[in-house]
Amino acid sequence: MPISLRRVALSLATFSLIAVSSVTSAAFAVPSLTSTIDLPEGCYPAAVAFSPNGKNAYVANNCSHTVSVINVETGQLATPIALPDGSYPTSVAFSPNGKKAYVANNGNHTISVINVKTGSQATLLDLPDGSYPRVVAFSPNGKKAYVANYNDTVSVINAKTNRLGTPINLPDNSVPRSVAISPNGKTAYVANNTSNTVTVINVKTNTLGTPIDLPADSGAYSIAFSPDSKTAYVANNTSNSVSVINVKTNTLGTPIGLPVNSAPVSVAFSPDGKTAFVANSASSTLSVINVKTNTLGTPITLLVGSTPRWVAFSPNGERAYVSNVGNDTVSVITTH
Repeated sequence: MPISLRRVALSLATFSLIAVSSVTSAAFAVPSLTSTIDLPEGCYPAAVAFSPNGKNAYVANNCSHTVSVINVETGQLATPIALPDGSYPTSVAFSPNGKKAYVANNGNHTISVINVKTGSQATLLDLPDGSYPRVVAFSPNGKKAYVANYNDTVSVINAKTNRLGTPINLPDNSVPRSVAISPNGKTAYVANNTSNTVTVINVKTNTLGTPIDLPADSGAYSIAFSPDSKTAYVANNTSNSVSVINVKTNTLGTPIGLPVNSAPVSVAFSPDGKTAFVANSASSTLSVINVKTNTLGTPITLLVGSTPRWVAFSPNGERAYVSNVGNDTVSVITTH
C-alpha cells in the first residue's frame, strides 16, 4: 500500500519562539508534534526503538507479526521484517553496537534475533512455554539481555552466543511488565504490574536485592533510568502517576501526578537527562516532565484516538517517536 506522511502544522507559539530568538532558541525550544507516519492498517504497533546510529527505527507490530523499519531522515518505510505467525511481538531493543535487535514475541514465547544489516530474522530463541515475554533490554556493554516475562521470571540471554542462562525467579504474582538496565550497567529494575513493586537485580551476580514497594494499586507498567543512573521513573497505569526512585538508596521520592484518566504505559528520558516523556494511552497525550524539578510542563496532544503505547528518543535527542496502537501510526515529536 502507498506510504503517506501526514504533516502537522507547528503551533503559532512554537513558531514565534523560533522566529524571534536566534541566539537563545535552544533554551526556549518547545517539543511539538510535527508529523505522523502511517503504518499498515491493523498492525497494532506496540513498541518502537531507534538504532544506536540514529538512522533507522524499528516498530514491533503486535498483530501483523512484523517489524516496521523507518528511515529516520525521510520518515519513509522500508520493507518490513517478517516474524513467525503467532509471534505477537511486544517490544524491540537494539544491541549497543547496532548489529542486531531482539524482539520479544509474546505469542509464541520466543525472542527474534534480527540481523540489522540484512534486515531479516537471523535466528529464533525459544523461551520456556508460558513465559509470555513483554520487554527486552540490553546491558550497556552488550554482553547480556534481560527479558521480563509474564510468568514471574526474567530471562537472561548471553548476547554474544544468543543462549539462555539461568532465569531469575521473581515472587509469585509479580506479573512483570517491563525491565530496564541502568546506563552504568550495575542494576536492572523490573516493574511488576500486579504486586506494585520494583524488583532490584544486581547485574553482575543476577541476584535479587530488596524490592521497592510502590503505592497500592499503582499498576506499574514501564520503567526507565535517567542517563546518569541516579534516578528511575515508573509509569503507573492505574494510579495515573510516575514514581520517582533514588537509585543509590532504592527509595521513593514524591510521585509526579498525571491528569486523571491518563493511563500511562511508557516513560523515556531524553539523552541529556533534562526531560522525560510519558505516553498516556487513555488521553492520547504525552506528558512532559522537567527532570530537575520533577514537575510537569505543557502536554503534547497527539491525534485523537491514537492510544499511544511506547515512546523513545533518538540518540541525538532531537526527536522522539511514539507508537500508537489506536490508529496504526507513529507520531514524530521534534524536541529542538
